[in-house]
Amino acid sequence: MLRLSRLLTILWVAYRFGLDEFPLAADPSGRAQRIVSRLLFFRRLDQPRAVRLREALETLGPIFVKFGQMLSTRRDLLPADIADELEKLQDRVPPFASDLAVAEVERSLGRPVTELFDAFDREPVASASIAQVHFATLPGGIEAAVKILRPNMLPVITHDLELLDAGAWLLERAWEESRRFKPREVVREFAGILHDELDLMREAANASQLRRNFAGSDQLLVPEVYWDYCTTNVMTMERMRGLRISDMDRLREAGVDFKKLSKDGVEIFFKQVFRDSFFHADMHPGNILVSPASVYISLDFGIMGSLNDVDKDYLAKNFIAFFNRDYRGVAQAHVDAGWVPPGTRIDAFESAIRAVCEPIFNRPFGEIEFGRVLLRLFQTARRFGYEVQPQLVLLQKTLLNVEALGRTLDPQLDLWTTAKPYLERWMSEQVGLRGLARNLRQEAPAWAALLPQLPRLVHEALSPTRQAALTARLDELLAAERTRNRRLTLVAILLALQLALTAFILVS
Repeated sequence: MLRLSRLLTILWVAYRFGLDEFPLAADPSGRAQRIVSRLLFFRRLDQPRAVRLREALETLGPIFVKFGQMLSTRRDLLPADIADELEKLQDRVPPFASDLAVAEVERSLGRPVTELFDAFDREPVASASIAQVHFATLPGGIEAAVKILRPNMLPVITHDLELLDAGAWLLERAWEESRRFKPREVVREFAGILHDELDLMREAANASQLRRNFAGSDQLLVPEVYWDYCTTNVMTMERMRGLRISDMDRLREAGVDFKKLSKDGVEIFFKQVFRDSFFHADMHPGNILVSPASVYISLDFGIMGSLNDVDKDYLAKNFIAFFNRDYRGVAQAHVDAGWVPPGTRIDAFESAIRAVCEPIFNRPFGEIEFGRVLLRLFQTARRFGYEVQPQLVLLQKTLLNVEALGRTLDPQLDLWTTAKPYLERWMSEQVGLRGLARNLRQEAPAWAALLPQLPRLVHEALSPTRQAALTARLDELLAAERTRNRRLTLVAILLALQLALTAFILVS
């Protein structure tokens, strides 16, 4: 009954905001759209379609809002007007009751709040669709922030995800054109992200790793995790003090160095990607503070991305080739990474990339948007069979956020000049003497364990006992092969006799 009620609510919201036109807009003939428009002639739709979609998701509640936020990152799938509008979605979710928050902390940590903390602020300082945050003081006067999952979230999420998946399945069946947008794949990707965010121990581990990667940094601060106060549903970390990155007036009053922040933001991103292979994938302004010393403070570590050497090699080659206008190099990088079919015609792929990218160079380097470049490369590659790489979609979304933030702080930011040293350093570490030295260092522990064993292994291989065992095994294999051959010969003879007998009968 609950599922039916929720489904009817979704259908009503879809009708109210005119969402029926989205798949129908893909109907080449427009016939279905005209039929629906005539049937619903009394309905007035004054807002643009992207605005109506955003308002519908906000009406449906926090899980759908979060789904819209995730959709806004898939610019490789969505029209630009829809992706831009969905970026405006915010987690405007009322906090849940303080008594429930306290009860969840006590249940998860196994002790009363009064014993766990010297002080616990019952009023939350932040509330989102998945969790809310309360300030507290640990024994010894340590100021902390306690993140608490909303109670009973799993059944609600499971229910809404099932409805989303059912809707995506119906969409694929009803409108063939929609399949190129892979709606069920998008829902599965969203489900994975959402379930990761429900495990606060995973988020705590992400924060701990990022903090270790930037230990001693004068560019990025990451809160310390207090593991004795962490469970799957509760995460306790150091309370960080700073100004919101979006509060430009207060930043100016505090004397923050905007140019330093702009440059540092780009450097932090490329360090995470090419040095650490582990990056914060949710770097929107709500997750960033700034200290009075012009140092970034990172918050909320539920969504992180990671890259392997193939990913990094692909990115470095693409960016360097792009800015050298080596479009064949861009095309070859896609083939080498295995992300387009090996039979792809390089010349045709190169020509398509040139047509998209060459107009970009009419602008100064300082005006070229890296994130948009990467998006255009994805979109062009899809025509040649490119399969979407989720980790690169996360990276592209993060790069768009970093660029937008950097140019807000410093409109003259030249992202290419800042990024180039990291890309060139990465490439030099993969090839030549530096690459060889790095690989030798990585393999040295394995070789150190193997080298002392080599004399014994050689001696065992050459010993009479080992030789006799190998000879006996070889004889067994040869005998088995002879037996198999004899059986095949017998089968062939029987088949020949059968054919001869059949022919004789037919002639008679």
